[in-house]
Amino acid sequence: MSFAVLDKAKIRHSFAAAAGSYDSAAMLQRQVGLALLQKYPLQSATGWVLDIGCGTGFLTRCLPLDGLNQSCLALDIALPMLQASRRNNGAVSVEYVCADAEKLPFADNSLQQVYSNLAVQWCQDLPAVFADVRRLLHQDGQLVFSTFGPETLKELKAAWTGVDDFVHVNDFYSGGQIGGFLRAADFGRVDVDTVIYRLSYPTVLALMHELKDLGAHNVSDARNRRPTTRSQLQRMIRRYENSMVGGEVVASYEIIFVRASL
Repeated sequence: MSFAVLDKAKIRHSFAAAAGSYDSAAMLQRQVGLALLQKYPLQSATGWVLDIGCGTGFLTRCLPLDGLNQSCLALDIALPMLQASRRNNGAVSVEYVCADAEKLPFADNSLQQVYSNLAVQWCQDLPAVFADVRRLLHQDGQLVFSTFGPETLKELKAAWTGVDDFVHVNDFYSGGQIGGFLRAADFGRVDVDTVIYRLSYPTVLALMHELKDLGAHNVSDARNRRPTTRSQLQRMIRRYENSMVGGEVVASYEIIFVRASL
């Protein structure tokens, strides 16, 4: 299965621009982050813990580092996100790194654990990312993350069908594909759990505004490079509203929870 190329410059710009609005819109991200830590808790082993795609720092400050003799690295591709995380987590001892998750600037066997909450879907080459994380981890280390699955925003995707032929919702790998990538990267044990979250919105525009505030733009190379016309937007909204249940707009999010150990 081949996906369209992701525009990395647009990803960086979108999240940099969303740093100020992200926290007010990130209800799902916080809910998923807490569920991730409950499903796959931090190991008690000492060593560095890396938070990939830390954003404004929610997962970073929820990691129970106190008393475990662990040190934390928080990494994000967008500098304004790191600056927001530093402001939010002033009481937490964290080293901040502005870097691309696909070019991790760390030495071999230097990390004990890697966590990531709803961030790796912005990586173009997940098999390479997993191989690189495998390089960084100690022999008893673990990789724990959540990501979006292919059922995410299926209602929005369906509403755009017939309006035009462009890609309006980013593609996401399935749990089975992700598990295959991890095993190919030589992870010995891989646990994958998939959960569907359904959120309700008063209008389609409210959903779209939330996605914008999160920085979750369509970054596919197959997207329409021209501005969406009012007519196209209205047609999409009408199609979406035809599927409304109980007077509410519902959006599905397929969340894949993963733990991989060596």
